[in-house]
Amino acid sequence: MDSNNGREKPASVSIALMKQRAILITQRQKLWMQALLIALALLPAASAHAATECNQSIADLYNKKSPAVVRITSLSINPYRQEDRIEQMTGSGFIIDAKGLVMTNSHVVFGTQAVSVTLNDGTTLPAKLLGADPIFDLAILKIPQPQHGTLPVLGFGDSDKIRPGDVVVAIGNPMGLGQTITSGIVSALNRLLPERPRLLSWPMIQTDTPINLGNSGGPLLNLCGDVIGIASEILGNAQNIGFAIPSNLAITVVAPLAEKGHLTRPWLGVDGSLIDAELRNIFALPLTDGFLVEAVEPGSPASVAGITGGSLPVKVGLRSLILGGDIIVAINDNALKDDVSLQRGLDLISIGARVKLKIFRQGKSFTTELEIPERPLQPGDVPESSQSFSVYQDKGTRIPSQIGH
Repeated sequence: MDSNNGREKPASVSIALMKQRAILITQRQKLWMQALLIALALLPAASAHAATECNQSIADLYNKKSPAVVRITSLSINPYRQEDRIEQMTGSGFIIDAKGLVMTNSHVVFGTQAVSVTLNDGTTLPAKLLGADPIFDLAILKIPQPQHGTLPVLGFGDSDKIRPGDVVVAIGNPMGLGQTITSGIVSALNRLLPERPRLLSWPMIQTDTPINLGNSGGPLLNLCGDVIGIASEILGNAQNIGFAIPSNLAITVVAPLAEKGHLTRPWLGVDGSLIDAELRNIFALPLTDGFLVEAVEPGSPASVAGITGGSLPVKVGLRSLILGGDIIVAINDNALKDDVSLQRGLDLISIGARVKLKIFRQGKSFTTELEIPERPLQPGDVPESSQSFSVYQDKGTRIPSQIGH
């Protein structure tokens, strides 16, 4: 990203560039000094270019950026059916590297038997799934490079810089109709979707930009033409409430998905809710702060250590909770008071480390230690069907989102 205007990132996210973070400190300092001198020398021209580009019309933006947006078709076969055994799903994606790397949603391609990518000019190419992560709902595909010319690419912007009210546009292939552009604004930031595990969720961008079936995996762009989000989900039975994965998260998964095929995560094995003022007031919980354990994954370190989940389901407004479980008060002496301290505590959990948890249970406190392994893929990580997402079936069946139900 250009450190002087705080907006642009390189147009092509390459694996080689990401690996440069591991160079020696002395080399890194030298490169940073050279980059700083070049940036200072080019600052006036770069600023003028940015100002002009970011004032472009939506029509101009579409003409410049749409060639890098692709249609993704995935085929899956159900061997247990006698009829309709082959299911074809359509989503969207975009090229992020001239060598043929394509980003899309995991739910568009995960578990399918064949994937193809149709370019803006109508050329259809076979695609290889390099890696996918169902939790962050991101995937990386690889398509062949053209014999002549180069593939167009989209660059990432800084999703931390966007604000509610900023104008954004989505490009994708809704309803299987072909490439389409829609526009709207950023409606809200840091939305945590209720169907995601609390400790594994990532704040999403909410937008009123129309995101229809088939838009999944397509880019959400600012008026500078930078990808600031990846269209992912829509709220069922609502008008123009869509969600996009922030670009700053997407950038971090490119290298591990392309190289290793999956993301590694430490495994504690609990899910639940941070205790806030609303919960304390309604249920008169005995502790001021902590993380309420609602469920424990079987075979997890938490399960082995005897940490227990809840058994009393309750509903508070739109929130569904399970009370009666343990409360994690602190991780490695880091008290869990709010979202910031919770994230700080989670950052202390790494694969192979021993973690000390302070637990409150039935009026008493105690401490337990766990050794943290790598988290295996859990059944709940993979959606049971495409019904949670904005994908499109070629038979004309519309798949509504189930978020909020």
